[in-house]
Amino acid sequence: MKSTVEGKLSSRLEVNHEQLYKLLGESTDLVRKQLKLGEHTELAIFYIDGLIDNQLLHNSILYSLQEGRTTALLDEQDPDKKIEILTTRVLMAGDLTVVQDYAEFVHDLLSGNVMLMVEGTDSALRIGLPGWEDRGVSEPSSQSVVRGPMEGFSENLRTNTALIRRKIKDSQLWLETMQIGRVTQTSVSIMYLSHIANKELVQEVKRRLNSIDTDSILESGYIEEFIQDKVATPFPTIYNSDRPDTIAAGILEGKVAILVDGTPFVLLAPTVFVSFFQSAEDYYQRADISTLLRFIRFLAFFITLFAPAFYVAITTYHQEMIPTNLVISLAAQRETVPFPTFVEALMMELTYEILREAGVRIPKNVGQAVSIVGTLVIGQAAVAAGFISSAMVIIVSITAISSFVIPEAGMSIAARIIRFFLIALAGFMGLYGILCGVFLVVLHLVSLRSFGVPYMSPLGPFRPADLKDSIFRFPWPFLRTRPQENRTQNLHRQNRSKRGGS
Repeated sequence: MKSTVEGKLSSRLEVNHEQLYKLLGESTDLVRKQLKLGEHTELAIFYIDGLIDNQLLHNSILYSLQEGRTTALLDEQDPDKKIEILTTRVLMAGDLTVVQDYAEFVHDLLSGNVMLMVEGTDSALRIGLPGWEDRGVSEPSSQSVVRGPMEGFSENLRTNTALIRRKIKDSQLWLETMQIGRVTQTSVSIMYLSHIANKELVQEVKRRLNSIDTDSILESGYIEEFIQDKVATPFPTIYNSDRPDTIAAGILEGKVAILVDGTPFVLLAPTVFVSFFQSAEDYYQRADISTLLRFIRFLAFFITLFAPAFYVAITTYHQEMIPTNLVISLAAQRETVPFPTFVEALMMELTYEILREAGVRIPKNVGQAVSIVGTLVIGQAAVAAGFISSAMVIIVSITAISSFVIPEAGMSIAARIIRFFLIALAGFMGLYGILCGVFLVVLHLVSLRSFGVPYMSPLGPFRPADLKDSIFRFPWPFLRTRPQENRTQNLHRQNRSKRGGS
């Protein structure tokens, strides 16, 4: 959304200057540079200090304006003709646009452009010279790989779109940008392949983005909550990544990427449950290795969900399922523990979550020391004091390590939330409670949609053809088609006349 100011620019520089200073509250970072060329040409340049490249401003703009040839070209012309001469014959900048609307003038100014005005005309010239400091391209922090590209998105929207275009050099890769947020006016872009992506999906993404009515958009998480199909769910229904190769791969499958200025995390829609267990590295390793790693991730997900709950259930209600020697060992460990297994599990899980959150918030130079103290010293002291059994420490440790195996943080957080729910059911009803919890979770999963796509696809509805790149990862010659749930315009991504699998 544009600025709230309305109307056209004035033909008088002083009027525009006073109105602009009043609108911005006489902000000290607003810079106005007045220039007088010859006897009949008066110019004014406006920009926000810190948002433009000052060196380019002096070398490309001010140097060109102050040449004697420029004065001769402009001095005897009428004001409207001067704008045309500046655009076509004087200025060397590549991004030049004539602006007449005052709201557009303010928005362009605050977006890091230089605005040039000529006395006597109600038009301004927008000169694109962005030059704010950014982090640049660095290694991804949230989804690291052993083999594969080591470049990640930054907070600069144009840098991120360029990283995707480096991966997909196709004229059909379309980019559309809009401003969302009445106050922040954040630039939000969508990228998709026009000859592959489903047209109805693209229109639906645009409709949901255009329907957002809020003051501010500061991160892609704002967008995610506004456009997801169902809010009341712990499971992420829109994929996010800071890896250009992951987003490019999604676009090639017919998905739509949503990029937000100011964040390195790009959204990808639609998505399905199995996508959160796939890593970019799966496609850079051999198929057998990738399939094994996916099996390990699914196993780690189930351990994260069920290990504490299963331990609580069998030690509280189903001791007959445990071998005799192990029962005796567990009983000896719990002899001095004053709490029931259910309470013990909750205490340990809450302690771990507190330590995990502390490790994230504490400065990096002391974070490692705190982690060691929390895991070793506190855990060992709790066992020695008789508050916690050794077996419970082992169970919680295995659960914690398994949660880090899941590649996408959103799915890991969902598993951690559901784990407490299953522990409570196990504490009250044993294995029967866990079974009821599983039924509820499965029913919830099959009810979810991501932009109309069933969340559990290709398992429900069952699509055998898509299983070759879901739980399994077949060799590339066999991956001839794109996932059917995306309803792409072009289903085939390999030449069917070539030799290989089907």
